Amino acid sequence: MKHRTSPHNSPQSRAPLFDALAKYIKQPKVPFHTPGHKQGKGIDKAWRRLVGDDIFRMDLTVLPETDCLFHPTGVIKQAQALAAGAYHADKSYFLINGSTGGNLSMLMGVLFPGDRIIVPRHTHKSVIAGLIMSGALPIYIHPEVNQEWGLILNVSPEVVEKALIKNPDARAVFVSSPTYHGICCDLGKIVKLSHLNDRIVMVDQAHGPHLLFHPSLPASAMEAGADICVESSHKIISGLTQASMLHVKGPNIDIRDLEEVLLLTQSTSPSYLLLTSLDLARRQMALEGRNLLEKSIAISVKLRSSINKIKGLYCLNPEDVKPFKLDPTKLTVFVDKLGLTGYQASKILNQKYDIQAEMADWDHVAFIFSIADGQSEADSLLRALKALASSHYGRGPLQKLDIQFPSNYPAMSLTPREAFFATYKMVKLKEAVGEISTEFFTVYPPGIPVIVPGERITHEAVEYLETMKRLGAILVGPESGQPGRIRVVAQ
Repeated sequence: MKHRTSPHNSPQSRAPLFDALAKYIKQPKVPFHTPGHKQGKGIDKAWRRLVGDDIFRMDLTVLPETDCLFHPTGVIKQAQALAAGAYHADKSYFLINGSTGGNLSMLMGVLFPGDRIIVPRHTHKSVIAGLIMSGALPIYIHPEVNQEWGLILNVSPEVVEKALIKNPDARAVFVSSPTYHGICCDLGKIVKLSHLNDRIVMVDQAHGPHLLFHPSLPASAMEAGADICVESSHKIISGLTQASMLHVKGPNIDIRDLEEVLLLTQSTSPSYLLLTSLDLARRQMALEGRNLLEKSIAISVKLRSSINKIKGLYCLNPEDVKPFKLDPTKLTVFVDKLGLTGYQASKILNQKYDIQAEMADWDHVAFIFSIADGQSEADSLLRALKALASSHYGRGPLQKLDIQFPSNYPAMSLTPREAFFATYKMVKLKEAVGEISTEFFTVYPPGIPVIVPGERITHEAVEYLETMKRLGAILVGPESGQPGRIRVVAQ
């Protein structure tokens, strides 16, 4: 059942951590503790003039009044308990190093070295990093791809079921939903299949912190019965950047193991600004989430329809991703019929029309419509897209790429951990075909690795990376600039 907006006299109307910090900064304390700016007094004057003093006064550390993230007994404990209630979890944890840290914690907190886990190959780089750190062994499964758009969709329950049958010794199943483009898999079916086979289900729900709070949105991980999930409260709702949460439900997760790992993966100097933003973002969604999302969903649905009336543009529709579901707050706009790459269109929108997109790919630009956006923002985006199309339509479509994001992945030659720590040699990327990579090569965004440690590098992967570099994408990897070199296993 979706979360209903709580009345203001409910426990969810409280924000204990925020209240404690607001009370503390009014007291005449003389700080002899970190941070060194001492409640803003040491901050650069230009910065203070720009943003005011109180935000720096709330940048505190572990104190009797502010509690301790790693042994919470006071206001942080209360705030996390309220989060668990709002998100239908048994336990919730505040994260201050993003969902990347949450993915690392999930994998390291649940899996032991040598454990096998079913995991989508198109998952975020942090998941592969978690496999390296935990020593777990991935059983890669592959997502469905929309061939018309060349767009990665998500993994189907059928693919998960086949992997479960083929790998009876797998301990867990990992799923990423929603994707960067808002495409959600059938979590309910995947959880049911996995639990019938006594597998733990972990979900990277970084792009879905809002899903629970409106009935027209796809099911959230906790609703679907997942054992553990991580979500980025800063991506769609009002947490500050890096502020995320980790939720646990049911008896399958050893809480002590998980909390031990959280001690390893989180900073021992957590930002109280980030923690407070989580407390307030939870309260806002619990009390007002349905109404806020009602407005933004209605506007984004209308906006999608309006974009699709513009000659030369196409905004991805829910029908295009069936049988998967589409989060309506994500708008993926294809611009290839304008003769532009997504990178070019994004640059024009930014520099000429003051529209800053979330991401670009070779043929599309993606936009996030959050609870902060209203009709004014929708009108601005629509005007800019109309102007973009008017100036470029008729010049002929963009020539289709002969290569798409690599989906014919090679078999794993070494585990990610074995490859990452292997003796290596440096070779030019162009000369690396057939070698076993010891490192990542990723196109950002969305951060899905094209090459991962332990796989043999394919001609398709190299060609894709070189093509994306030529088109203006950001390639992330050590030595990833021209001419481009990569570490491979020294054989």
